[in-house]
Amino acid sequence: MALPQKTSNSRLPPLPNLIFASRWLQLPLYLGLILAQAVYVFHFWVELTHLIEAAFGNEQALGKLITSIGYKNTATVNGLNETIIMLVVLALIDVVMISNLLIMVIVGGYETFVSRMRLESHPDQPEWLSHVNASVLKVKLATAIIGISSIHLLKTFINAENYSEKVLLWQTLIHLTFLASALAIAGADRLMPHTKRQLDH
Repeated sequence: MALPQKTSNSRLPPLPNLIFASRWLQLPLYLGLILAQAVYVFHFWVELTHLIEAAFGNEQALGKLITSIGYKNTATVNGLNETIIMLVVLALIDVVMISNLLIMVIVGGYETFVSRMRLESHPDQPEWLSHVNASVLKVKLATAIIGISSIHLLKTFINAENYSEKVLLWQTLIHLTFLASALAIAGADRLMPHTKRQLDH
């Protein structure tokens, strides 16, 4: 039995053609995320510059770092110490992980919901993009969010003396909620192909 031929976009009736073309309305959203990533890049270099300046004894840069990481116990700060360095580095890692999340949303979302990017022969094509779909994208995003939440939680524990027990408890519960949600998404995604094969039989 011959498979039905795919109808080209130009042969669609006007209303379905308009509805299908509406996917391009997402393009400004992805362009906006690119601008947001540019802001993160700028923020990363500002924080890194302050860290380097503080390492060479710049008190003003040290003060900006202390403010940015929420290190409130300034009375005990005598120059750049290990705790401040660790908190700043974790903040930089946090920016990188959020940037990775943005890349996955921009590239994966555009590829899945807007238009093919034709990157099959490109040497820098991301490995995960070759088999990306809505389900894979959800799992990867959930995993990335857990990583970001873990960094935030680690920053809070390192700087625990500046947070109340209520804040520590809620951040831990929120992180566990993210973890449980990611496991549920991954489990549902793993069950879906089995269900599809059972239906085919």
